[in-house]
Amino acid sequence: MSSTLTPEREGMRDDDGSAERDRLITDSLQTAERRSERVKLRRGLTFLLMTLVLPGSAQVAAGNRRIGRTALRVWAALWVLAVLAGLFVLVWHSAAITVITRPVTLRIVQGALVALGIGWALLFLDAWRIARPPEMARRNRLGFAMLSIGLAFTVLIGLIASANVVSAQRELVSSVFSGGGDKVAKAGRINILLMGGDAGADRTGLRPDSMTVASVDQATGRTVLISLPRNLEKAPFPASSPMHKKFPKGFDCPNDVCMLNAVYTYAMGHKELYPKVKNPGAQATKEAIEGVTGLTINYWSLIDLKGFEDLVDALGGINMDVYRRVPIGGGPTHPIYGYVEAGKNRHLDGKEALWFARSRSDSSDWDRIVRQKCVMNAMLNQLDPLTVLTKFNGIASASKEIVATDVPSSQVSTMLDLAQKAKTKPVGSLAIVPPLLKKPADPDFPKIQAAVAEQIAKSEAMDEPKPSATAVPAGNASASTKPKKSSTSSSSSDPAKKGVDTSNLSKVCSA
Repeated sequence: MSSTLTPEREGMRDDDGSAERDRLITDSLQTAERRSERVKLRRGLTFLLMTLVLPGSAQVAAGNRRIGRTALRVWAALWVLAVLAGLFVLVWHSAAITVITRPVTLRIVQGALVALGIGWALLFLDAWRIARPPEMARRNRLGFAMLSIGLAFTVLIGLIASANVVSAQRELVSSVFSGGGDKVAKAGRINILLMGGDAGADRTGLRPDSMTVASVDQATGRTVLISLPRNLEKAPFPASSPMHKKFPKGFDCPNDVCMLNAVYTYAMGHKELYPKVKNPGAQATKEAIEGVTGLTINYWSLIDLKGFEDLVDALGGINMDVYRRVPIGGGPTHPIYGYVEAGKNRHLDGKEALWFARSRSDSSDWDRIVRQKCVMNAMLNQLDPLTVLTKFNGIASASKEIVATDVPSSQVSTMLDLAQKAKTKPVGSLAIVPPLLKKPADPDFPKIQAAVAEQIAKSEAMDEPKPSATAVPAGNASASTKPKKSSTSSSSSDPAKKGVDTSNLSKVCSA
């Protein structure tokens, strides 16, 4: 029996074979299409990655080669400049800071950052274009576009934010460091008058309630803080001072109103005495402090205590040991409504640090002087370059509002170097308080000046080479090794009390 197929069955077999071939062809085309879609997506993502790592490389590979080569040259130049700048900072630290803090340098850097941000963002958008997104799968187009825009937006915002930081630094340098001080060291020391005060509702004009001289050894950075009471009277002025002509026998007037902190207010009310001086009050106070201490003051710095709270908060607060609790508030306009509690390694925010430094309730002016030095020491110890860098905008914003000084911008690097040196050594301290100052209304200025000179000499002696030990004859052993009786130090911060030593801050507070 023959097994031949009928024409009908042969037709069905041909149809099945054709359908199978069509299906295979369709699958093959779909596979090729999916493969092409993946290739195009990978190509686009590669262009974005190339732009992120080497801006301009995507254009060299598949776009406008002229633009790409220009971008690559700029990118390479920036890396070379960054390396050279790093070496400059490491090798010539002071010179680098001087250059970096110049307003013209900061303006150039600010403009360069903005231009770099715009250019880099445009390169990302061009990388999106040369990836030919219309040829991508529909489902990939939106995601790829969002990624491209997101990267462009990120680099643009990041570099503009960096430019804003530079702008804040430029404005800070221009507004705060106006210049006018004396950059020449006196007997190897830089003497800086630190003043803190505010213009309260119960007083006329600003009065510095806190006056401290930081005398810094230019070579070693070893520092002596000399605190002066605000109620000191009859402050003498140098013969060269315009105030000397007004008060040849010292700043004295009836009713005991001519105290040391009133010098600022008087000079600000008589600006004709200092026609070419930007801040007559600070200049007159500096001259009065020179007459009291016998030191020549290089620079002054004035901090408005109303904004001091913001500055401490911008730094992230300060840590210090508080030996007894101090009232927050007090007085006719500020009733006591809280306390800075005692404790080891207390973290104080701006409000607590301000009241710890200025509170008069349940304490004397002498106690207050010591607390102010504690706060200064805490800020000196805890202010480091990383803190300044990470919180610069807040610090700059607060500083512009509350700090004034006659330190020129060209000397910022010198001041920073001195501050870094000072952090490595104990801070000496002299408070012009009883028994050194028996009567604020009738001070013994030669005695005060002698005490200042002695404290500075003691500080400088700590860095002198120690004499080599020599053998002591047996007969003299008892005389040479007999211990001296030392005075006991009290944990109280009131230097008016007998037995309290305020020559070293570590005996009255820790920071």
